[in-house]
Amino acid sequence: MAVNYSAKEEADGHPSGGVGVPGGGAQRLPAWQPILTAGTVLPAFFIIGLIFIPIGIGIFVTSNNIREYEIDYTGTEPSSPCNKCLNVSWDSTPPCTCTINFTLEHSFESNVFMYYGLSNFYQNHRRYVKSRDDSQLNGDNSSLLNPSKECEPYRTNEDKPIAPCGAIANSMFNDTLELYRIDNDTRTPITLIKKGIAWWTDKNVKFRNPTGDGNNLTALFQGTTKPVNWPKPVYMLDSEPDNNGFINEDFIVWMRTAALPTFRKLYRLIERKNNLQPTLQAGKYSLDIAYNYPVHSFDGRKRMILSTISWMGGKNPFLGIAYITVGSICFFLGVVLLIIHHKYGNRNTSADIPN
Repeated sequence: MAVNYSAKEEADGHPSGGVGVPGGGAQRLPAWQPILTAGTVLPAFFIIGLIFIPIGIGIFVTSNNIREYEIDYTGTEPSSPCNKCLNVSWDSTPPCTCTINFTLEHSFESNVFMYYGLSNFYQNHRRYVKSRDDSQLNGDNSSLLNPSKECEPYRTNEDKPIAPCGAIANSMFNDTLELYRIDNDTRTPITLIKKGIAWWTDKNVKFRNPTGDGNNLTALFQGTTKPVNWPKPVYMLDSEPDNNGFINEDFIVWMRTAALPTFRKLYRLIERKNNLQPTLQAGKYSLDIAYNYPVHSFDGRKRMILSTISWMGGKNPFLGIAYITVGSICFFLGVVLLIIHHKYGNRNTSADIPN
């Protein structure tokens, strides 16, 4: 039997008496749809432009006022003083040392932050990131002697549990950097502060030594062994009790993995002594390096960075450029659309129908 629908029903897309449509009519649901008009779009473009451009200029100028000096001491160049240390191994005894002389053209006025930087080092690898035991690092005694299986193959060594276990701890950066000022051929050491470089929450919440006699870390870590690549156990990282073991700040900084293969981590602080003299005066300096960390095998590079900071952190010109670019594009589009609207907006688009 043939079924005929009305023209209206065909236009609506539903025959009368359709399944699931009460009353036989077309189903309609409430909906909200924004209507973009010149009165709403144009002010939005101009407001975004007028807000983003000044913010971007402020961020860009602030970033450019930050002093920064960088030294690559990998030693791949034959003329580099550290070229002799290029193929160093983890257990080199004594460690290879090299000295790089450099000149600061401008003074560093405020507090100076010393970073070490690594390139082509993928701390964001999934298995690498998981290779740790947070319970062990938080001072749990049972996890100390029975680390998580996530730490494999750096869980045990010679039938002893490794403390701290895992690939992150095993690959900890261990170069030693010392800074000197050269004045009339006399080298004066620059005081480098090793405390206060880690996040407060990491130092006081996430990382704790095993419970027991805090003054005798050797006894607390008894029955464990050091990571394979470490030259000494975790309880000998520092001579000061409040910066030793799992709460050593160099260790804590390293354990916070980086998101990109080229990164920097805070190494030391240089505090300004008084307001009359800059923290680092313009002049000649030397960097003494105990070259312990091998990177040549994976084509990595090592850097030392001296930098000041501002209210927005370290040097980051990209953020200011991004704000200026987005604001300029919005402002330009606003002007173009305003001209188009002014020229064509009032034109009568209806066709003249002859009688």
